[in-house]
Amino acid sequence: MQALCPQCSQRIVIDDAKVPDRPFSVKCPKCQGVVKLQGKGAGPEAAAPPPPPPESAPASPSAPATDELRSHMMSQIRRELAGGEAHQPRALVSFPDHSPAAGVAPLLTRLGFVVDSAEGHDEGARLVEQGVYSLVATARVQAAPGKGETLYQRISRLSPEARRRLFLLLVGDEFKSGDGTQAFVALADLVLSTRDAAAAEGTIRNTLAERTRVYQAFTDARRRFEAAAT
Repeated sequence: MQALCPQCSQRIVIDDAKVPDRPFSVKCPKCQGVVKLQGKGAGPEAAAPPPPPPESAPASPSAPATDELRSHMMSQIRRELAGGEAHQPRALVSFPDHSPAAGVAPLLTRLGFVVDSAEGHDEGARLVEQGVYSLVATARVQAAPGKGETLYQRISRLSPEARRRLFLLLVGDEFKSGDGTQAFVALADLVLSTRDAAAAEGTIRNTLAERTRVYQAFTDARRRFEAAAT
């Protein structure tokens, strides 16, 4: 006869010659819990009764909701950064529709970014404020009446130091690609026309390099400060 302990799932094997005709109990050799078994008189089907579910076993969790999955992903990003792992720059791509994002996301991947895409803005905006992303590609859109702020609006409220750490790429039909005046007015580092977004790898690379040169002194000073604090 064979059975499983309902408390610890230990497999219990009993010599058939020692199995009595009436129901009996044995102690689990692992957890010392009492296991009740049917005897031979109960018939062959009861020789190895299926163990009842453990009373202490928690109920099976329901499938996590979409926002829980997103929160789990974002928590993993935080752990990676906090753990001091090799840092590869991360980019967030978030648009109200998918037409420009489809071209911008693979382009940024080719430029060496780990790209996260998001349709909702709240969690992404919080991570932007925490310094997780070094580049954000989005649209210059305002919130609808009664709705929360858009990602663009949240970024426009960043502190000067946090804003210096972030490269903001705006894509939209209203922009002329690479227009510095439009970028200045929109508080962006680079603006792209929607029709040029998928082929703007060189423009983004050159603008990133120029921005790195301009802010090099600030970046070096911040690294020295962080190293001293550590």
